Amino acid sequence: MNPHSPTEPTTVLVTGAGGAAGIAIIRSLLARGGVRVIAADMDRLASGLYLVPAADRVLVPAGLAPDFASAVHHWCEHFGVQVVFPTVDVELPVLAARRVEFERRGTRLASPSLATLDVCLDKWALARRCQGVLPVPRTQTLSPAAAVGRTFPVIVKPRRGAGSRGIELVESAADLIALGTDDDRLVQDYLPGDEYSVDVLAGLDGSVIAAVPRSRLRVDSGISVAGATFHDDELEAAARAVARAIDLTTVANVQLRRDADGRAALLEVNPRFPGAMPLTVAAGVDMPSLTLDLVLGRPVPAALDFQELAVVRHLDEVFVTNAEIAAVDDAPPGRTGQRVGAVHPDPVSPAAEVPAGSTAGR
Repeated sequence: MNPHSPTEPTTVLVTGAGGAAGIAIIRSLLARGGVRVIAADMDRLASGLYLVPAADRVLVPAGLAPDFASAVHHWCEHFGVQVVFPTVDVELPVLAARRVEFERRGTRLASPSLATLDVCLDKWALARRCQGVLPVPRTQTLSPAAAVGRTFPVIVKPRRGAGSRGIELVESAADLIALGTDDDRLVQDYLPGDEYSVDVLAGLDGSVIAAVPRSRLRVDSGISVAGATFHDDELEAAARAVARAIDLTTVANVQLRRDADGRAALLEVNPRFPGAMPLTVAAGVDMPSLTLDLVLGRPVPAALDFQELAVVRHLDEVFVTNAEIAAVDDAPPGRTGQRVGAVHPDPVSPAAEVPAGSTAGR
């Protein structure tokens, strides 16, 4: 158990400190005060590491490495971490599978349950779970039979995985049949309308506290560089219904797109904090801070509204010395192991690029 005095700051560990979501969480928690943030990443050039003091920057193995969870656990023991905020898709089930072990030692996870993750990270399971809850595009595993009765074009995408990697627009039945059979790829009806993201915060009892729709006003290389929050009863109701269907706790990003009839239909659910979280925070729903209170059993409002607000993205820099980068540690005292990713920087101070007010990612 990690002893903690009420007069001491709450200590949290944020993984994926180089990503937009990690940076958003770090900034939110530092801004609220009374929180010590341990920033963790597999890469010592991860920009978010340099938002916290040197003593609070650590390296961990990649999320799929066999010793990832053990490394996070060791850092939690070393720093007396009370809450871990995982921000990388592949890390989520790895840590959730050891939730009981973490909690037994005084550390809680700011992430959905393993059962919820299993549904969200398998797009076929998600489609089946949400059938009848809201419009869901017809979904089948890839095979020649999936071409029967289809209106083309259709979307072919990985059954598992994040982002737009591996997604194809297939224009004809012949092209679809030529792709063969693959249970790890899905065929879905193409949704022609506008796409939206809805950030959802749910209590530990599953009650939805907030659902904040966002539009992507400008996209560059697949990344949102301008966005806006807005009220839309249909989108908010759809996201809330999805959250209840998947038994969501804490935070998820529900992606919706309008179908040919103009209805909000399900694309997928990212069961983690999105990279565009700074906009939702600025709109009045500070989901990282609220999640911290939730998992620690502190009171939070039963419902929250938000402002309609727009953001444009730019880059910020954090200047650090070469020595600071080389000094980022990968093992707490008493553990053996080589430093990860040793660097030989140029003889000038590097600038770690940090998305400021970022709407990167979803």
